[in-house]
Amino acid sequence: MRRSDRELQEKTTIESIISKADVCRIALIDGDLPYIVALNFGYKPGNPSCLFFHCAKTGRKLDIIRKNNTVCFQMDIDHELVLANKACGYGMNFKSIVGFGKIYEVEDKIGKIEGLQYIMKQYTSKNDFVYEDKMLEITTILRLEISEITAKQKV
Repeated sequence: MRRSDRELQEKTTIESIISKADVCRIALIDGDLPYIVALNFGYKPGNPSCLFFHCAKTGRKLDIIRKNNTVCFQMDIDHELVLANKACGYGMNFKSIVGFGKIYEVEDKIGKIEGLQYIMKQYTSKNDFVYEDKMLEITTILRLEISEITAKQKV
């Protein structure tokens, strides 16, 4: 990280940013072009820590992942415009995360339910929902195993 004075290294601090984020962007490689998509997500701490996403059974994102499952992801929170008298004096306070990993489709029912529980917990703080088999059959769950994560802030 170029600005080491802004780096956040404590795992609890990084997990706090994740817990407050409401969108995770994943960047994929489509041949020789980048492709980025914003998704709702759930976070599972551990070794490795994981992010879960849900989507339809078909689409460009899945087509790309099936060819190359290496991804970069990004989240940010606490945006605040810093005012100044001159245009170049303006700035933005923030906290952000960038990470890398491999993303996989979850095939089994138990794994899908686990992913959905983490997604729901991210937004509701509850993880005891019941899922109909019909919904599980038409929903794709993606599991991103995090291999590297960095965080920084400007406050």
